[in-house]
Amino acid sequence: MLRSLHVRNYVLIDSLDIEFPEGLVIITGQTGAGKSILLGALSLLTGAKADASIISAGADNCVVEAEFTVDDNPEIRALLEEAEVEWEDGSLLIRRVVHSTGRSRSFINDSPVQIQLLADIAGQLVDIHSQHQSLMLTSRAFQLSLLDNFAGLGAERAEAGKCWQRLQTVRGELQAARDRLSRLAAESDYSRAQFDQLDKAQLRDGELEELEEEQKQLANAEEIKTNLAGAMELLSPEDERLSVTLSLAEARKLVERTARYVPSLTELAERLDSARIELDDICDEIDKVNSGISLSQERLTEVEDRISVIYQLMRKHNVRTVAELIEIREKLSEELFDGTALEEKVAELEKQLAEAEKAYATVCSRLHAGRTKAAPSLAQDIEHSIHGLELEKARFTVELSEGKPGPAGADSVVFCFSASGTTAPVDLAKCASGGEISRIMLCLKAMMARYAGMPTMIFDEIDTGVSGSAAHKMGALICEMGRDMQVFAITHLPQVAAKGSAHYVVEKSEQDGRTVSSIREVRGEDRVKEIARLLSGASITPEALANAKSLLAQL
Repeated sequence: MLRSLHVRNYVLIDSLDIEFPEGLVIITGQTGAGKSILLGALSLLTGAKADASIISAGADNCVVEAEFTVDDNPEIRALLEEAEVEWEDGSLLIRRVVHSTGRSRSFINDSPVQIQLLADIAGQLVDIHSQHQSLMLTSRAFQLSLLDNFAGLGAERAEAGKCWQRLQTVRGELQAARDRLSRLAAESDYSRAQFDQLDKAQLRDGELEELEEEQKQLANAEEIKTNLAGAMELLSPEDERLSVTLSLAEARKLVERTARYVPSLTELAERLDSARIELDDICDEIDKVNSGISLSQERLTEVEDRISVIYQLMRKHNVRTVAELIEIREKLSEELFDGTALEEKVAELEKQLAEAEKAYATVCSRLHAGRTKAAPSLAQDIEHSIHGLELEKARFTVELSEGKPGPAGADSVVFCFSASGTTAPVDLAKCASGGEISRIMLCLKAMMARYAGMPTMIFDEIDTGVSGSAAHKMGALICEMGRDMQVFAITHLPQVAAKGSAHYVVEKSEQDGRTVSSIREVRGEDRVKEIARLLSGASITPEALANAKSLLAQL
């Protein structure tokens, strides 16, 4: 149950610290006093979207904190253990802080948590029925969800969702594989021509650089040979008397003889010998290069033709290197010769699709059987409940039919209603008034509370469109729910307000030139006056006071 609520700087609420008892808690107030603001603050703790607009003027942030008394709940314990949040037996402190930047932070027992965990935990603690939710009663998806909750088909429904997701995934993969196979078939001729051209070229990485270097040599072969021959003539002329190497050898001998008298010359003699040996090597290298230089015009033509072929391929495929051309060739090869593997993949995916369809059909069959069995019981229970809310002749049926396959199965459900009972029930969305929908929704909530074991339920004007004795009976039903759980009822009806074990009033006032909302508990005469206000409006009459005391006396 919700033990206490603390709010700071939320819209018109500057500061609020309030504790709540067990049972039925009534909240009333003038229209626009801030009842919905209070509900909005509480909804932040269930993971509702937040932005900076909810922060009071002049404040840096807003804080909403609630303390819940919780019985040992295995689902809550598992969620907390997974998030490494300490479990304090019997108590949960949930806090949400929204900053002026629009960012928010969430905490459970002072440990920071993700917003999704906050929503998951709050979903086990409190059910908030807002005014628009009564309209959801006419939604097909909502009706199907109600039937599944009543039938206890939560596990089957979750399994159906997983099977549907698997089915959609396999279908998508199979379609993509088929599309690719079809595309390969359509493009095979073009791809084959491109591959054949590249394959015929016998490209080799680094080949272009080698060819360009050889082309330079061949194109300038005559100049190269002339220069190298001139260098050899200078280093090793035909007249041996002018040979540099012979001169170095003679110089070495002379220096070596002199070293007998000047020992330091020995090293110079060795250096002269090294220079001679190095010069001989240089001459050999020059001669080798000169011999390797070809003056073949035929080879030059071959090289230039090969370079031209490579450049044409590079321009055609819009690349800059031979390596990129080779990569394109390999990719085309894979596309041309990978058809067999792709066909095998299609066959495997078709097998997986058949298995996924079978699994989905099986769980859909189980869901359908469970829904078919539960639908008459749900209709009977709802019909019995609404008969007690001054719809004595009303008829209610749950019609199940084949629907569009989806994550919730392949069934469609329609809630049908007849207020008079004299005509056949028709679609609830087409025939029920606002007051009738409110009463039906309350019956459903009471039923769901019994099955779900929800510790706290909040009704935001679920009695809209109801008055008189019907309102009195709705109040009695809400009061009955309050005997087994904590129920908050935000209401404008005195018949409902008089049923509560505790009564709080939301008020709006002016403080320092600002409008602020506050909430206080009313007892005794103050509560009598508030019930009388609900009966007669702003001007409280003696008759309204007497009527209010009479309503409270029936509690």
